[in-house]
Amino acid sequence: MAIGLGGGLLISVPLSRSLNPHDIETGGSILPISNPFSAWTGFGDREVVVLGMDAGGGNTDAIFTIRVENGETKITQIPRDSYIDSRSFGPMKVNALYARGGPEAVQLELSRLMGRPIQHHILVNLEGIRTMGDLVGGVMVDVPKRLYYQDRSQGLFIDLQPGPQLLKGRDLEGFLRWRHDGEGDFGRLKRQQMVLRSLFASLKRPENLVRLPALITAAGRNLKTDLGPMELGGLITAMGTTNLETERLKATPFDRDGISYLNTEWPSKKKGGAEASEASSWRYRVLF
Repeated sequence: MAIGLGGGLLISVPLSRSLNPHDIETGGSILPISNPFSAWTGFGDREVVVLGMDAGGGNTDAIFTIRVENGETKITQIPRDSYIDSRSFGPMKVNALYARGGPEAVQLELSRLMGRPIQHHILVNLEGIRTMGDLVGGVMVDVPKRLYYQDRSQGLFIDLQPGPQLLKGRDLEGFLRWRHDGEGDFGRLKRQQMVLRSLFASLKRPENLVRLPALITAAGRNLKTDLGPMELGGLITAMGTTNLETERLKATPFDRDGISYLNTEWPSKKKGGAEASEASSWRYRVLF
C-alpha cells in the first residue's frame, strides 16, 4: 500500500502540471512532461467514421472518415445529402442512416460504398465541437463573407463578419452550421474543411499534445465511440504527429419527387467494383 501511494504521488505531480497550460508556457514543470499516449502513435490501417449530430439529434450534420497511413492523416468528407440505396432501409440520404440503424448501419453502408472497411465510429454533438474549440484556444479561420441567420426555434443566431478571426463557442458552431446561400451543402463542406485544418494545427502544438488526457476527458461528455480511451488518445496523437490531407467526394445535384439529392462518386466505383452510382442505379431500375 505504501509503495502504491508513493508511486501515485510521484505520478500526480508531472500529470497535474501537464494538464495546466500556464505551467507549460512559463516552464514551471518540476519533471519532464511527455505525452501519455505516445506509445499508441501507430494506429494501424483502421478507419474511423466521425458523425456530427444536428440540433434535432436525429440526422447527422457532418460525416467524414479518418485514417492514418504512410505518415499522413487522410480525412474524407462525405456530402450529407448523398443519395444511397441502403441494403437495409432502401433509398435515402446518407445523413439519415444513423437515425434509422445507428452507428453500425453507417459503418456497414459506408464500408460497401467506400470500398474498404470502416471499423470504428465517433459520434459528437455540437456542444462537443464548441468545447474542443474552446479548450485549444479557439479555431482561426478566414470567414469568406458576412454570415447572418436567425432561427428562434433552434435557438440559433449567426452573425459573423468577413475576415480572419478566432472563433470559439457558438460563433464556431454557427460557422459550421450556416449554409443559407447558393452553395448549400458544398459551402458547408468547405467551411468544415477550414475548421478541420485549423483544429488539426492546434492539436499539433506541444501544449495541446501534452494536455490530451484533459481534452479527451472534457470532450468525452459530448461524444460516443466504440474506441477505448487509449485507442482514442492514440488516434489523436497519431493525427497530431502527421501531415493532414483532406478530400471531398465529388457529387452533382439532382431531384427526385421534389427532394434535392446529391449523386456522389463513391470510391468503390472508382476501383472498378460492382457498385454503380446510387442515383444512376435508381434511374436504371425505373426506366427498365
